[in-house]
Amino acid sequence: MNVPGRAPATPSSVRAFVRSRRARPAGLLDRYMTVFGVLMAAAVLGNPLSAALAGLAGRMEPARAAAGLALVAVAWAAFVALARVAGPVALPAADAAWLVLSPLDRRGVLARTARVLLATAVVVGAVLGLAALAALGAPDALVWRLVAAVVLGVSATAGTMALAVLGQATPTWNGWLTAVTTALLLVAVLLGVAAMGGRAWSAFGPVTVVLTWPAALADASPAWVAAVAGGAASAAALLVRRAWSALGHMPARAVLAASTRVGHVATATTTLDPSALTWAAEDNHWRTRRLRSRPWPSFPAPFALAWHDWRRAARRPGRLVALPATAVLPTVLAQALGGTAGGAAPGLPPIVVASVLAGAVAVAVVHTAGSRRDGDNPALSRLAGVGRRPALAARALLPALLGGAWAAAALAGLMLVGALPAGPTAGLGGAWWLFGPAMAPAVAAGALRMARRGPVDHSMPVIDTPGGAIPTGPLFWALTGVDLAVLGCLPALAALAAGPDGIGGLLAAQVVTGLAVLAGYVLRAGSSRRP
Repeated sequence: MNVPGRAPATPSSVRAFVRSRRARPAGLLDRYMTVFGVLMAAAVLGNPLSAALAGLAGRMEPARAAAGLALVAVAWAAFVALARVAGPVALPAADAAWLVLSPLDRRGVLARTARVLLATAVVVGAVLGLAALAALGAPDALVWRLVAAVVLGVSATAGTMALAVLGQATPTWNGWLTAVTTALLLVAVLLGVAAMGGRAWSAFGPVTVVLTWPAALADASPAWVAAVAGGAASAAALLVRRAWSALGHMPARAVLAASTRVGHVATATTTLDPSALTWAAEDNHWRTRRLRSRPWPSFPAPFALAWHDWRRAARRPGRLVALPATAVLPTVLAQALGGTAGGAAPGLPPIVVASVLAGAVAVAVVHTAGSRRDGDNPALSRLAGVGRRPALAARALLPALLGGAWAAAALAGLMLVGALPAGPTAGLGGAWWLFGPAMAPAVAAGALRMARRGPVDHSMPVIDTPGGAIPTGPLFWALTGVDLAVLGCLPALAALAAGPDGIGGLLAAQVVTGLAVLAGYVLRAGSSRRP
């Protein structure tokens, strides 16, 4: 790379040489458009942001503050998990194939990616800090508490991003990152329990202590908050400095693997084919695992074929534990929004109703890998000697069971906090959780339809609207399966949104509608390859 008599090559000089050979290098007009876009975004977001900051003054009630902090903890844990899955240090395909394997300084090659990761951590941390302050409120010294919240949020995300970089460079740091993620989820669960418990559990000591956390944080003096923010910033700076030093000896294999994953994500994003991501994640999970061979169960043919999905679910116990734990999210969301059955509207807010259905469908669609295989390669199902309709009916049992159980748990949590009316006037003792099993057939039908949908059809027309052009291909692809679940769960959704005095009639209608939708989908989809 070095020529006698010339300055040694550096990553910046190599990139400058590549840019100089481009057909049209970036000019003044490109820089002007970038600055103009940033200024326009600031002008559009300025008024809503200032209004939101002005509404932070005051103190939130403990249950609502605990729910808001639980959502912040979940978002922080999701950020850590996403950074860990992405690498986080990755490069474009060309740089990964050329510069990483060259004798150039490794830290210089990865410096641009490190700056992007730091900027991402700063933006996400600022948003999380503002969300945490919105959950707690600011009884006094709004400006100082706002600055402290932003500093704490940025320190938290920058520190965890640095841990992710260290974990990519040295496997021994992965344990610390796992511990941080576990601690965040544990805090989210405790805060969710506090939000769910409310006054009904205030007699229990542990719940009472958890309920006092938000109040203690909101009432802390500005000096104490500033000291905590300063300590967090110092710890984050040390981790960032350690991560910057680790870039110099980052293994090439780790960078290339992360770059490949990012390339798959970019390809799926540009082609609008998210199914490629799920297949890649599924294949990567099973590729390095050794599984025991066991005899095929002596079930009837359709159920023996569907046993594959049950075995796959049993071989991932972590997922079986993590997915039911998310049933608390609709309750936490309802508490964060302050929606209760005793308010002006007896039903749930629309976003909470949507979260119940979306969570049930998401849990169900995770366990439809067998149906996806049948849809993509029907020859394998034909070799098994099982008809499509019996196979679909048998494969619907697992997603129906798990999706219905998740919806029942979520509705039970909403009943516990009083977000849904209870008592004799609500009918059936106010047993809203019964809508979970009643929704199960329709949820399974929607999940199976989502699993069997084909790639995005980009040849479909584009609709011009006052808000901009809408491509119908990705829109129809995204709504495939969701429409069937919404149609089959209309009685339950109407009951949750309206909160009527009696739920017996709507519950019976939901049972009939759910079974009819599942039967209709099995009969129709069993005669065609695609949904």
